Amino acid sequence: MAGLKVAADVEVEQRTPSPITGNVGVSLSRSETEPTEDLPLWTLIRNSTEALGFNNYLKFIDQLFCDAPVAVPDFERQRFAAKGAMYNNLKGRRLLPFNDADSYRVLKAATEAFVMVNCGILSLPLAFNPAEDAAYLDRRDIPNGADLAQVLASDYLEVVDGSTLTLPYLAVIRRKLPDIPIHLGHKDADADLCFGIIQERLANPCLLELIWSYWQEEGMLVQTMNAITQRFQNLRAPGIGPDPLSNTEIDMLRPLNNLLWGYTQDEQHRLSVVRRNYEYDHHYGIRLDGRAVRQFRPADSRSKFLEAFHHLLRLLTAFYRQDDDTTVKADAFPVLNALKEVHLILSQGAHNQFGDLPSTARIEMLMQQWLLARPEFREFLPTRVMVAYPEPWMDRVDAMKKLQNWTDTSVVHFRSLALFGEQLLLSIRYGNWSDVYESTQAFNWARFWRPQAQGYIHAYRAATGVDLSVDGADPAADSTLPSVLLRQRLTQQHQRA
Repeated sequence: MAGLKVAADVEVEQRTPSPITGNVGVSLSRSETEPTEDLPLWTLIRNSTEALGFNNYLKFIDQLFCDAPVAVPDFERQRFAAKGAMYNNLKGRRLLPFNDADSYRVLKAATEAFVMVNCGILSLPLAFNPAEDAAYLDRRDIPNGADLAQVLASDYLEVVDGSTLTLPYLAVIRRKLPDIPIHLGHKDADADLCFGIIQERLANPCLLELIWSYWQEEGMLVQTMNAITQRFQNLRAPGIGPDPLSNTEIDMLRPLNNLLWGYTQDEQHRLSVVRRNYEYDHHYGIRLDGRAVRQFRPADSRSKFLEAFHHLLRLLTAFYRQDDDTTVKADAFPVLNALKEVHLILSQGAHNQFGDLPSTARIEMLMQQWLLARPEFREFLPTRVMVAYPEPWMDRVDAMKKLQNWTDTSVVHFRSLALFGEQLLLSIRYGNWSDVYESTQAFNWARFWRPQAQGYIHAYRAATGVDLSVDGADPAADSTLPSVLLRQRLTQQHQRA
C-alpha cells in the first residue's frame, strides 16, 4: 500500500483574547398588524363623541353668548361658524308659548345646533386631528399607512345612486331598497314630506347612542333636576322629615332663576321617563327601575343584547391578555364573531324612534348638565371642593344623592359608562361587520378601543359590582339588568347605614 507524507514546521501566533463587556439584550415585540380601511371611521367616532362632551358644549355656549376665548381642536373651531349659523336659523323657529322664557329658549336652540352639527361624523370639516390621531394609533400599536381623510374618501366610503357617499353599512341598507328614490330635500330643510329616502340621513348620519342617556339617567342626572324643579315650584319632597332642599331659595336677580322658570314651563315638551324607558328597552333590552316605570309592557325588546355585549367584553379581556404576551399571537376570531352578534342585535332595534329620540334626549340632558353647572348652585348644594370631577356639573349630582340618601356610587362611574359605552356601540353598529370574515379588522378594533373597553369594564364593576374582566362566563351576572344590580346595591347600602 503506497502512501505520501509531508512534514513542515508551522509557527502559530497566539493573540490575546479581547474581553466583551456590557449587557446583551434580547426583546420580543408585540404581534404586528396591518391598517384596515375602517380606521378612519373609528377615529371620527372617537373624535366626534369627545367633541359632543359637556366641556366642549360649555365652551361653545360661552363663546356664543359671552364672547369668551376658548381652546378647542382645529376642526371644532372651524365648526363654530356652522353651529352659529344653525343657531341663528333655529332661534327664530323654536318658539315657546310662555312669557319671559327667552333665556331658556335661546339656550335650547343653541344646544340643538351644537348637537346637530357635532353628531354628523361626515360633516365638513371632518373631525380629524392628524397629529393627535397618529399618536393615538401609535400608542395602540396600529400602523397608520396613509392619511386618514384620504383613506376615508377613496377606500372606505361607498358611492350609492351615482353621487352620494355613505358608510358601507348604510350602502348595504340602501341596496335593499332599490325601488325607493333618493329624496334630496325641500328648499325648506325641515319639510321632508316627499316619498323617498332622506339623502341627508344617508350621506351624513347623526351618530348618537341612547345608552349615553341611559347611564346618565342611572347616574341620577334627571332625578337631580326633577328634585330641583319640584322645590322651585314649592313642592315638598316625598317622605317624612324635613325637606332636603328646604333652603333652596333662588332670588330673582340671578340668571338661574329665569332659566329654571323656562325649564319648568317647558316640561310638557320634554321626553318623559316612560318614553325614554321604552326606547332603552327597544334599543338594548335594558330599562330603569322605579315607581314611575312600573307598568311596563314593551312590544319589542332586545333581550339578548346585554348578554352578547358582556360576552364581547369578557372576550376582549382574554384577547388583551394574549396580546400583551409577546410569545403568543392573539386570536381575534372570537372577538370578530362576538362583534357580528352584537351588530346584528343592535341593527334590529334601529327603527321607529331610533332616528330622533336619541338626539332629543341628548339635547335635554346637556341642558340639564349646563343648568347644574351654574355657579349659583354652589350655595344650595354642598359639594366637596377637593374632589376633582371631569365636568363641573357632576359634583352637584353627587351632592344631591347625599342629601336625598340615594346611591352613594359616584356619578363619575356612570359618566364613564355613558361615554365609553356610546363609543363602543357606535363602532359596532355602523361598522359593516356582517360582511367581514378576516380577523384583522377585529384585531385592530380591539386594540383601537382598548382604553374604552377596559374603562367600561372598570366603571361597570364600580357601579354594579359585576366584574366583567374575570375568567369564565357568568350567564346569570351577564344577563342581569343593570337597574336590578343597582337596586340590590342600594338595598345593601341602606342595610349597612
